Amino acid sequence: MKLPLMIVAGVTLFLAGCSEPPAGEAVTKIRFDGKQVDEPLSTPSATAAPTGPSACKAVEFEGAALTHCIADPSQHTIAMANLGADKQPFGSLGALAASMDPETVAFAVNGGMYGDDLKPIGYFVQNGERLHELNRANGDGNFYMKPNGVFFGSASKWQVLGSNTFFNTIGDRPQFGTQSGPLILIDGKLHPEIQDDGPSKAIRNGVGVDAKGLAHFVISDVPVSFGQLARYFRDVVKVGNALYLDGQVSSLWDPARGRIDKGRVGPIIVVSKRAAASATPATAPSPATKAEAP
Repeated sequence: MKLPLMIVAGVTLFLAGCSEPPAGEAVTKIRFDGKQVDEPLSTPSATAAPTGPSACKAVEFEGAALTHCIADPSQHTIAMANLGADKQPFGSLGALAASMDPETVAFAVNGGMYGDDLKPIGYFVQNGERLHELNRANGDGNFYMKPNGVFFGSASKWQVLGSNTFFNTIGDRPQFGTQSGPLILIDGKLHPEIQDDGPSKAIRNGVGVDAKGLAHFVISDVPVSFGQLARYFRDVVKVGNALYLDGQVSSLWDPARGRIDKGRVGPIIVVSKRAAASATPATAPSPATKAEAP
């Protein structure tokens, strides 16, 4: 079953980054604004040999099983990955894993929404090179549910900002950056269009940065609502802003526990161990010099 497409600025895109439906099956998902879209069923995790202590832990919140991974700037670096050495998108965490030494990786997650070519539809910086400009257009789908936001930073300082705030306040290009949407938590409050526990339930993930500079990545292991995920970031993680990364295609690679989620992904956030920071994916772009625009 082919997923519904939309036209935005003349480019054919998925309503949100979606994986390929296994065996042609799809599930109807109700977006938190009440509209319906067809998204593929998520696929089970694969397993590999564990590599040691994990930066991720299993937690429970309001009866739902979640996995909470923490990136610490004193121990980790963060980079984006999308295109491999062949200039083609990795397309899966398994393909990314095949290009890296798992001993160097703390974890990796899907990192934002994308078009049917698996390339990002919003702002995207990989290794200091901007591969897609900030997208402030209007449209349908969760990405365009304003405000959306940008997760970005350098080797040791990371932030989540609304896209307009990013545009108005950030002058230097970061070392990494990815735009997604919506911001499910804005200055400590739930997005105004998110219900406390709406009818849309899916495997979902997001990211937020706390006052100490730690980046928190949370992925649900069971279907949850937008509101439930947002409340976890507000009540447990205690961040001001939390950015929704995606639903259904939400995936985690945790080498320490031997977890590699299957599924079709576009942009990928890679958290590496600082001692192995020089080990990066076999990607095409090289670092860029300071630019006049972020």
